[in-house]
Amino acid sequence: MPSATKQVLVVEDDAAIRRGVVDALEFAGYGTHEAANGKAARDAAVRLDCDLVLLDLVLPEADGLEVLAEVRRARPTLPVIILTARGDEADRVKGLRLGADDYVVKPFSVQELLARVEAVLRRSPERPGDVKKVEIPGGRVDLARREVTFANGERADLSEREADLLRYLAANANRAVGRDELLAHVWRLDPRGVTTRTIDMQVARLREKLGATEERPIIRTVRGKGYMFEGKTG
Repeated sequence: MPSATKQVLVVEDDAAIRRGVVDALEFAGYGTHEAANGKAARDAAVRLDCDLVLLDLVLPEADGLEVLAEVRRARPTLPVIILTARGDEADRVKGLRLGADDYVVKPFSVQELLARVEAVLRRSPERPGDVKKVEIPGGRVDLARREVTFANGERADLSEREADLLRYLAANANRAVGRDELLAHVWRLDPRGVTTRTIDMQVARLREKLGATEERPIIRTVRGKGYMFEGKTG
């Protein structure tokens, strides 16, 4: 039985099929979210804190391959299983090349679907655990209190957004996190059409409050990739 915290976004325009998939997932212990068209799917995949997407390829408003491309850009580690008709081999190949983790051919059995979901979730990286405290050079951060305390007795307060940004970067320590991923996970915004300068300015303010220096930036800029937290968490 999977953990009740595992959330699956079901993207399917056929209401009867969608209802059947949702019922099967919920009976197996998963939490579910639903989307019936491509636009709703793109928005939900970025906004919701889900663990996996079941994605039909034939959708109104935006097709499944477009949705998959957007998901991969905004949330590169989010597992996606595509749902496809038996004859659509070309689309299956395109989906796998765009980064889908697996596919299920319609019509499918509930047992096969659940087995595929379990297998993909099992081999996907675990969601980073919640970070409560962060060690930085010359001090530490209590994220619950949103407070930075330095060894010399000085203190600084973080805004809620700054604390959320640091928490996400620290949960992914030593991995370069892209700006689109930060917009999706921290700001809960669709990265399309949003200037990344929003991220850059917030990181600059956060570095200042953390007492970062050029030699010890704490949050390092990784050219062409994003930002990487270099510190210890607790």
